[in-house]
Amino acid sequence: MEPLVKIRNVEVRYDNRNGGLVAISGVDLDIRQGEVVGIVGKSGCGKTTLLKVIAGLVRPTRGEVIYNGTHNGGGFRGIGMLFQSPLLLPWRTVLKNILLPIELRGEDVDSYVPRALELMERIGLKGFENSYPWELSGGMQQRVALCRALIHRPSLLLLDEPFSALDAITREDMWMLLQEVISYENYTAVLVTHDIREAVLLSDRVVVMGGRPGRVKAEVTIPFRRPRDLGLQYGREYNDYVAKIRSLLGD
Repeated sequence: MEPLVKIRNVEVRYDNRNGGLVAISGVDLDIRQGEVVGIVGKSGCGKTTLLKVIAGLVRPTRGEVIYNGTHNGGGFRGIGMLFQSPLLLPWRTVLKNILLPIELRGEDVDSYVPRALELMERIGLKGFENSYPWELSGGMQQRVALCRALIHRPSLLLLDEPFSALDAITREDMWMLLQEVISYENYTAVLVTHDIREAVLLSDRVVVMGGRPGRVKAEVTIPFRRPRDLGLQYGREYNDYVAKIRSLLGD
């Protein structure tokens, strides 16, 4: 089967007063339909830049990205994105925040209300339709952001350290919720994270980046069947994978 995303010899250079910064260089990566790919690396290695390239938000200086047959998009359609901050509009209710992408796409908002309500129930937000973001906890706000990312049934879900600002217990709850959502609608997902344990728990394959400029150092296949229980973290095989990836980061 043809990969959903093909990244070929991608380089991104940012111009600045010092002549320019090469953020990533020579990146080759395939993302297959239905898999969860984790991307880990030290700060400044270009993980988020790579995610923006996949999203079509940043055009490569060199190389190409092919998403679902489209080359170097300028904002690919069919992609949902979840950031570290929920980025909710405080003057809009939860339901209206979730429906915002539909408004921006110029589609019929009313036709998506049943979809929004279904997502809210599945993600644990039923009854909060008319609440405002400032009335919710950080974890609840991130659930709203997840609903917003999924409202248009994207074929690819991009996650940029979405749980790093949450406390440990809430973060683990979100891990379980994300697995359930991915399994229910068979999403393809790319997760950027600093947390190796998170990457191993959630991913089918972990891409280890080094740099700078950022490049792919290694790919590690994680063999555990999804969905995965939190108890997996206490097993020897799981911790062996965590240790292996940590050693690759240290090279």
